[in-house]
Amino acid sequence: MLTIDAIPAFNDNYIWCLSNSEDRKALVVDPGQAEPVIEFLADQGLELDTILVTHHHPDHVGGVSKLSGTVHDCRIIGPANSPFKGANSEVHPGDEVVWQTLTFEVLAVPGHTLDHIAYYTNVPVNGRPLLFCGDTLFVCGCGRLFEGSPEQMKQSLETLRELPDETAVYCAHEYTLANLKFARNWLPDDTSLKEFEARCQKLREDGKPTVPSILGDEKRLNPFLRWDDKAVIDAANRHASEPVKSDNEVFAATRHGKDTF
Repeated sequence: MLTIDAIPAFNDNYIWCLSNSEDRKALVVDPGQAEPVIEFLADQGLELDTILVTHHHPDHVGGVSKLSGTVHDCRIIGPANSPFKGANSEVHPGDEVVWQTLTFEVLAVPGHTLDHIAYYTNVPVNGRPLLFCGDTLFVCGCGRLFEGSPEQMKQSLETLRELPDETAVYCAHEYTLANLKFARNWLPDDTSLKEFEARCQKLREDGKPTVPSILGDEKRLNPFLRWDDKAVIDAANRHASEPVKSDNEVFAATRHGKDTF
């Protein structure tokens, strides 16, 4: 049986751990720190055999070297043509990664960084297909554009938006309440956002993560996936210096709005 757990790291990172209760093997995603992973694996009696990397930022790869040094023949899977050179199995968009009973499709999602990839499997874990999207899509938010353009990020989010509604979205940060603060400001009349914010506040007050989210909810609530929604178009026009004329311009105006919020 496969299970997935969040390993908190730094102030707001989540390192995701997939494990098999039968053979005690484990896979981790974006281990920016080694120590929390080592402690979790020891506590759970798990043996690491695979690391997935979505992009090169230090808070996603900082623990890879130490972790791999503790494991014989650990697979380190990461994007080709990346500043991160620690992968021993480089993958390209369209490739497949097999672990246990899961087959992940590698998706190109540049924008936050140019090398950014995501991993998606339609094989249910905890009853749902799952997406490891790093810093591309957050709960009611999306990643900052450190290297890519708004057009690239919008295309990447469109790729993710096409996945099934029931997909569980495992992003890498607990940014939800900050994202919702912006979303509620951008769309003050959206009662669904207000209700969702209240649920997320309760989760955090109880010490629980707001991640994973469900992709269908993101499509309905997240302003960064709603570039063709009249409410978001109207908000972009209210805030932009000149009228927006395309989906790309709506997205760019929304991203700029968050950057300057």
